[in-house]
Amino acid sequence: MTNEGKQYVLDRINRRSFIAGTGAAGVTALAGCAGGGDDGGDETTEGDGGNGGGDTDDSTPTPEESTGGTLNLAQVKSPIEFDPVVLNDVPSDQVSQLIFDSLYAYGEGTGIGPSMATGEPEISNEGQRYVVEINGDATFQNGDPVTAEDVKYSFEAPVDEETENASEVNMIDSITAVDEKTVQFDLLYPYGAFMTVLAGRDIVPMSVREEDKDAFNTSNPVGSGPFEFDSWQEGDYVDLVRNDDYWGEPVPNLAKIHFTPVEEATTRVTTLRNGENDVIEEIPPKLYSTVRSIEDASIDEVPGIGYFYLAFNCNEGPTADPRVREAIDYCFSMDDAVANYVEPTGVRQYSPFPASIAEEWEFPVDQWSEIPHDKNIDEATALFDEAGVSMDYSWRIIVPPDDKREQIGISVSNGLKEAGFSNVSVQRLDWGAFLEQYVTGSEDDYNMYTLGWSGSPDPDAFTYYMFGRTEDTLGVTNGSYYGANSERGKEAAEKLVTARESAERAERKQLYTEAVTTILEDRAHLPAYNLKNSFGVKEYVNNFAAHPVDSFHLASESHNVSVDK
Repeated sequence: MTNEGKQYVLDRINRRSFIAGTGAAGVTALAGCAGGGDDGGDETTEGDGGNGGGDTDDSTPTPEESTGGTLNLAQVKSPIEFDPVVLNDVPSDQVSQLIFDSLYAYGEGTGIGPSMATGEPEISNEGQRYVVEINGDATFQNGDPVTAEDVKYSFEAPVDEETENASEVNMIDSITAVDEKTVQFDLLYPYGAFMTVLAGRDIVPMSVREEDKDAFNTSNPVGSGPFEFDSWQEGDYVDLVRNDDYWGEPVPNLAKIHFTPVEEATTRVTTLRNGENDVIEEIPPKLYSTVRSIEDASIDEVPGIGYFYLAFNCNEGPTADPRVREAIDYCFSMDDAVANYVEPTGVRQYSPFPASIAEEWEFPVDQWSEIPHDKNIDEATALFDEAGVSMDYSWRIIVPPDDKREQIGISVSNGLKEAGFSNVSVQRLDWGAFLEQYVTGSEDDYNMYTLGWSGSPDPDAFTYYMFGRTEDTLGVTNGSYYGANSERGKEAAEKLVTARESAERAERKQLYTEAVTTILEDRAHLPAYNLKNSFGVKEYVNNFAAHPVDSFHLASESHNVSVDK
């Protein structure tokens, strides 16, 4: 699981499921959640062909110039580690996914296909056994073949070492290396989303990692992916170079990728404009027009696999009463808040499910979109009065260090003041303090909070962790404590567990539909928006594509990036 405040925002669950904060990628971002479409960057290093550096003769192109060049990409934050077994932040994941390969991978969208696997897994035992054959050509960057023992180790290590990523594989009962190239997964129950687990765990070489885990994490990460680790200075840059002996297809066009963290959004855009960076991530709403005005750049964006929301403390205080939660829904317009403070960097969302999941599963989004109320202060005050809430009550809304989510909190605060309450505070906390507080269930710590979630493209990733009532969710990722007390909440939570442990899609769809309808009607959350994974891209960058799960693709069959400058 990944805890965002510890790094900066995206979660504690699936490597693709993150508490969503800033930055692109999939969470999940409290990791990836979605980014903006901003510029960011850093200066290129001297001698990077294609960027005008060095003393090369114009008549003799450098290797970089003749084979795709160097891409300078500005991230929002600096990576802090590279070992897939332990990493749990978006910037680190954006880099490591290029160094390592997984058994299965995402295509242009959310579809999953073979990567190091030879084909689809053989599924038996009523959905509890998956047998995967590994491609015989799959090779690590040190020349060693990828074996079933390496796969077994990669899935077992997060649990054996008690890492924060253990929960992403907690449905696995045992793993067996059947032979050198065949691995068998036996599950505790027929987990319907297991393909996302197979796609979400990168494979590491057991012998190299076991020799020196610290070095593997920071100075010698060895994978089987299309790019190799070259050098890194935390807070300054990461350099990757092409793996010329890459076993898969295609071999990258790019000779080098230079990642630079540029936290301040305006500065990122400036580096895009002046060419210091070729691609920048996360464009805030106020800077969209600025990026669009850059003549030789454009915005490439796609809605991420994310969910941002206002949550209520259903454990203690007045918000444990569903009438009070409905009254607060009447205090403001979420439609207006998203339109004013999030668009165009995000889109309105009416359920926990991103549009891509809702459409694929044919969930009743039109029905769900009718549940939230328009602003009506008279209706709000009537419900507050019916619930017996004193106008002297002191409300506390906590928000993470993010302008968009703070504005949602302020919109609620303004509505409560219009309803007659004078003691309303919106407290912006740093990530560490926020992550400690939002899961206490204490009325003294919060009545409401705003947060985001980025997950894998399956309904389970957006329900179980936020509304479950198990020991690995309550007080861990479920800070609303919905399902812990009310009978309706308990029934909804039980349906989510049943759906999680079913391999039958029709059954899962029905259970999710029923549970989410109850959750929305009870207003445990007020869904708000989903962010886009957005990037500012120079026109001389070819085939770059934002991706809903992986942030971006740089070396795939459909998007093999090169730089012409």
